[in-house]
Amino acid sequence: MSATALETLKAVLEPIILDPRYHDFLAILKAARNGAVYGTKVRFPHAFVMILLFRSGTLREKAQLIFRATKTHARNLAKFAIVYKATCLLLKSYGSTPGKEGPYDSFFAGLLGGYLVFGQRSRNGKISSVSQQIVIYVFARVVLALARLAVKPGTGLPGVSKPERSATISYYAWPVFASVSWGAVMHLFKFHAPELQSSLRSSMTYIYADSDHWDGLRNFIWHNK
Repeated sequence: MSATALETLKAVLEPIILDPRYHDFLAILKAARNGAVYGTKVRFPHAFVMILLFRSGTLREKAQLIFRATKTHARNLAKFAIVYKATCLLLKSYGSTPGKEGPYDSFFAGLLGGYLVFGQRSRNGKISSVSQQIVIYVFARVVLALARLAVKPGTGLPGVSKPERSATISYYAWPVFASVSWGAVMHLFKFHAPELQSSLRSSMTYIYADSDHWDGLRNFIWHNK
């Protein structure tokens, strides 16, 4: 496309995308775009390393797995962004006070998006490992945020959120959280490894189980097995 044609296209499109009348609808499209881009940036390097290093198979098979995981992550974040933003727009437009966002609109929009995008099973009845990882990541951040709110002066739990107690709890909360999390995951890995998420189980097997076995310098220093 020539520079002149690009300038003409820009002159046609810019007034549309800058028109306040279309802002809310275009925000949905941009949210989908951003979700897809972010999902690709996050998943591709993770899948590339994990699959290339810890999965067996040919390079072609590994490349297909990397592409599939990246596509799923990007698609899910884009779909969720569309559902969330569209639901918020509908609730804002047709809620109890039209034209104004309600205090729980974001919660209900997220609830619907979580169910439609991340809460569904595949045709074989399984839940996507990518969806599991995303939801578990979000859940962990929610727990941490709620824990901070619980001890935040003025908004937290009665008695717990007093300034002097809040500071003490906040100081010791993270060491306790970290130690309990690692103690629990190591116990599960030792006695109930199949219940852990597959990529976590693979990395832990590599570090903690495979390190118990070697028969020479080759697989003690240079190679794992």
